[in-house]
Amino acid sequence: MTKPLDRYSIAQVRDRLTRIVHDVEKGQSVEITRRGKPVAVILSVDEYERVISGKIGFGKSLEKFRQDMKIEELGINPDEIFGNLRDRSPGREVTL
Repeated sequence: MTKPLDRYSIAQVRDRLTRIVHDVEKGQSVEITRRGKPVAVILSVDEYERVISGKIGFGKSLEKFRQDMKIEELGINPDEIFGNLRDRSPGREVTL
């Protein structure tokens, strides 16, 4: 579970920057507010790199897999693998 963000106003950040940077280095993220509204977040470099690492979602991963595997060249019908696999049969009768 992620620790809740520490919150500081811009004025507080000016006064406590050294302490805030030490907290961030230890893994704590800090939210900066202006007039009580969040405007920025300070993250550690490790956390920042994790966030921007370019991890792609399932849909894009699946599309990349389809392109990389070149299933047509392997003689596989793409509809058999990637088509609608849901069973459309009416199912069994149920007596209640």
